[in-house]
Amino acid sequence: MALSQILTSHIEKAINELFDVTLEKVELQATRREFEGDITMVIFPLLKLVKSNPVELGNKIGQYLADNSEIVERYNVVSGFLNIVIADAYYVNFFNDIKEDENYGLVSPKPGDKAVMVEYSSPNTNKPLHLGHVRNNLLGYSVAEIIKASGKKVYKTQIINDRGIHICKSMLAWQKFGKGQTPESAGLKGDKLVGNFYVEFDKAYKEEINNLIAKGSSEDEAKKNAPLILEAQEMLRKWEAGDKEVVALWKKMNQWVYDGFATTYKNLGVNFDSYYYESNTYLLGKDVVEDGLARGVFFKKEDGSVWIDLTDEGLDEKLVLRSDGTSVYITQDIGTAIQRVKDHPDVGGMVYTVGNEQDYHFKVLFLILKKLGYDWAANLYHLSYGMVDLPSGKMKSREGTVVDADDLMDEMTATAKQISEELGKLEGYSEKEKAELYRTIGMGALKYYILKVDPKKRILFNPEESVDFAGNTGPFIQYTYARIQSLIRKADFDFSAPLSNIDVVLHEKEKAVLKLIAQYPEVIQNAAESHSPALIANYIYELVREYNSFYQTVTILGSEVETEKIFRIQLSKKVGETIKSAFALLGIGVPERM
Repeated sequence: MALSQILTSHIEKAINELFDVTLEKVELQATRREFEGDITMVIFPLLKLVKSNPVELGNKIGQYLADNSEIVERYNVVSGFLNIVIADAYYVNFFNDIKEDENYGLVSPKPGDKAVMVEYSSPNTNKPLHLGHVRNNLLGYSVAEIIKASGKKVYKTQIINDRGIHICKSMLAWQKFGKGQTPESAGLKGDKLVGNFYVEFDKAYKEEINNLIAKGSSEDEAKKNAPLILEAQEMLRKWEAGDKEVVALWKKMNQWVYDGFATTYKNLGVNFDSYYYESNTYLLGKDVVEDGLARGVFFKKEDGSVWIDLTDEGLDEKLVLRSDGTSVYITQDIGTAIQRVKDHPDVGGMVYTVGNEQDYHFKVLFLILKKLGYDWAANLYHLSYGMVDLPSGKMKSREGTVVDADDLMDEMTATAKQISEELGKLEGYSEKEKAELYRTIGMGALKYYILKVDPKKRILFNPEESVDFAGNTGPFIQYTYARIQSLIRKADFDFSAPLSNIDVVLHEKEKAVLKLIAQYPEVIQNAAESHSPALIANYIYELVREYNSFYQTVTILGSEVETEKIFRIQLSKKVGETIKSAFALLGIGVPERM
């Protein structure tokens, strides 16, 4: 049981016995640094039930706890706040309970519990993954791992946008300008080759538009009537009609892209349990709309189009089926959500990792699914995130000015190599070990820099800043982990024996580290509930800072008191395990040496 739960039960008993009242909720918070104490009770809510002043109330409760609870050593009252000092014995007993638990903080799913499906990545097959996709993938993967660690079964999935006019643009450009190139003949990853033709299409299309404008067309007319866009639209019609040649080209070029994506995902360290393809799902949802129309969920307008009225919910009317019977994106998303639950009957909720420009879309989607009567619709969450900017400005796929995900990962590894070589601590490493270390540091820097920021906030990504070995960065935390492993390797004595709370008198720095380790299970639960890897990232940074302060303040291996030496190595080992565990939830590796 967590300290807050134990203390709450003691406080509730104290209030009941002292004042013969029941406080609906005991409000606890961490004690502010400038005051003595480990945990603080907020007295003000009790004033509604007991007529007294907050200092008097705090002193009465504090004295009761000190007299009747073995975990409370002493207390002090500041205004309406009761600051409680927890006995060393509690922390030592707690540490003995968890120090050998390799899965400390992680909860296993209970049989019969509903699973959560997390969707992320969901790229188009007309271009490689870029920096925006990197944030999406890292967020989605990490949130899936955190939800899993909190005690739920998780399915990771994506929907691949593999059809539409944008796909046909790349296909048409390859036909016209490709000269039969393949990824092998061009020496390029397949997604990059296809992306190049998307850019080629845009260049040629703009040239045609300018030519038509020069001949007297308006810009809108030129955009509609340029030969290339007309050919792309015709290609899309042929694809939808099942034209063998067009479908064969579509399959070939999409496979090039999938092979390229697979390499990027592997290097990024993310994975998926299932894949959905828009070419298979774009007709889904029509039958649901027909059923909802019959039940009065939707209504039909004079032109035959089908809508839903969400004005009572503060939104507007939303089209779900065009007058010609064709679906819109929301229709497909309705059908796909329902299909996913059919495919995975244990799913009781879904998380959609999609940029914040789609906030409105998901409000509408979730409302429609609720109105259609699906109970799992109450557990849908849009993991909305802000854009990633660069010092040079916004990225544009059509113009080929995106930051390619593969190039970014290579750059991060190269930067890590440069800084590591400058620090000069790589004696005895083989070239293979060095390459692995550079990659671990570079990817750790990239992932931590992105994940430490609240998902809803926009990021200005600075690669050099992210690989700094000091401050709130991935490499700083990885270095602390490696330092702990070095310390353990130097410990030439048996430190496995458990210590009783009588043997150990805690130094204030030891206690500060223990308090943070004790918070880890609660941090995981909070991060899962709020879908925020930033809570994990910033927690582990705080733990590392506190550990480094402990490391610099007390003697560890050189202590002349045997019990101190043993306890401090045990404590260091547990901090290392917690760093490794928390970083795994962020998809980040840790090096044994740096």
